[in-house]
Amino acid sequence: MNGRAWQSELGGLADPAQFTEPLRVGKADGARLSDLLRTMLVIRHTEDQIGRLVVEGLARTPCHLGIGQEAVAVGVATRLRATDRAFGNHRSHSHFLALGGSPESLIAEVLGKASGASRGMGGSMHLFGRDVGFHGSVPIVGATIPIAVGAGLAAKLDGGDSVAVAFFGDGATEEGVFHESMNLAVVSDLPVLFVCENNLFSSHLDIEFRQPSDRIGRYADAHRMRTLTVDGNDVLAVEAAAATLVEAARRGEGPALLEAVTYRFRGHVGPNEDLDVGVHRRMADVQAWKQRCPIRRLRDGLVAAGVLSGEDFAAMEREVVTDIGQAVGLARSAPYPDVSALHDLVYAGPR
Repeated sequence: MNGRAWQSELGGLADPAQFTEPLRVGKADGARLSDLLRTMLVIRHTEDQIGRLVVEGLARTPCHLGIGQEAVAVGVATRLRATDRAFGNHRSHSHFLALGGSPESLIAEVLGKASGASRGMGGSMHLFGRDVGFHGSVPIVGATIPIAVGAGLAAKLDGGDSVAVAFFGDGATEEGVFHESMNLAVVSDLPVLFVCENNLFSSHLDIEFRQPSDRIGRYADAHRMRTLTVDGNDVLAVEAAAATLVEAARRGEGPALLEAVTYRFRGHVGPNEDLDVGVHRRMADVQAWKQRCPIRRLRDGLVAAGVLSGEDFAAMEREVVTDIGQAVGLARSAPYPDVSALHDLVYAGPR
């Protein structure tokens, strides 16, 4: 590495051969965990369908898929309310859906239809769902991090116990605004949760080519901010960490960073698995990481606990696939925005 010392601080969390076992679950929590499993399936199959629309040439907006990373969004979303303020990035289908956004409105937005989450004017990377607490995503790397800090300031001034959340990848931590935002959140004691989906790649480069260590939590240490690093493919671990950090923020104990180590199965942009990712990425690595699939691990845990049978899971997945197929059909038949939207959605009208 050009004489530069490089250190892996993640250990087994960055090793796809580890953390492959089924999740340990209890029967008492089975119904709730089955709901989490279903939500992850909704995200997986919605994104798979979006990938198919890209292949068909119907989805012309750039689509960044997060297949394989579903547990991060779902685990964090369990601790959030519609009155909180969450923000995403260019890869935010999972965040929008985990918070309660509808697959139909997401797919319609990807197709540029008037019924889309952003009225067909934003595409895959500009999503909005205020009614479920998702206040927007944008494609500029790191751009929503300071916006989330501003939302945290607003929440503090409003009183109450609402929190702000910023979802971003490890590449965004190399932007100056990330560090400025962390600093401001700490010195102003703001209720902000920074959620880093550390998938070890930033577009074309592995993290070892970009940073002296693979543990993003070290930045929180430098800012004297509370931080937890967890297996991002374990929805229970993500949920537990989010519960600790969000509840502390609600109590007025300031901001925190949640680092969830995960891995995406598809390329940087588009539906292919082997396209446009880090220079060290091999298909053998993708197949190895699939053994840590968050959906499979929760499914196997629920089956082992006697909460679900294999047939129950198959029926659940068939139902999800049918629902997403219907959502695709509705989105495809929906109208495009009227030309008047070019002005109506830019300029504020009279109050």
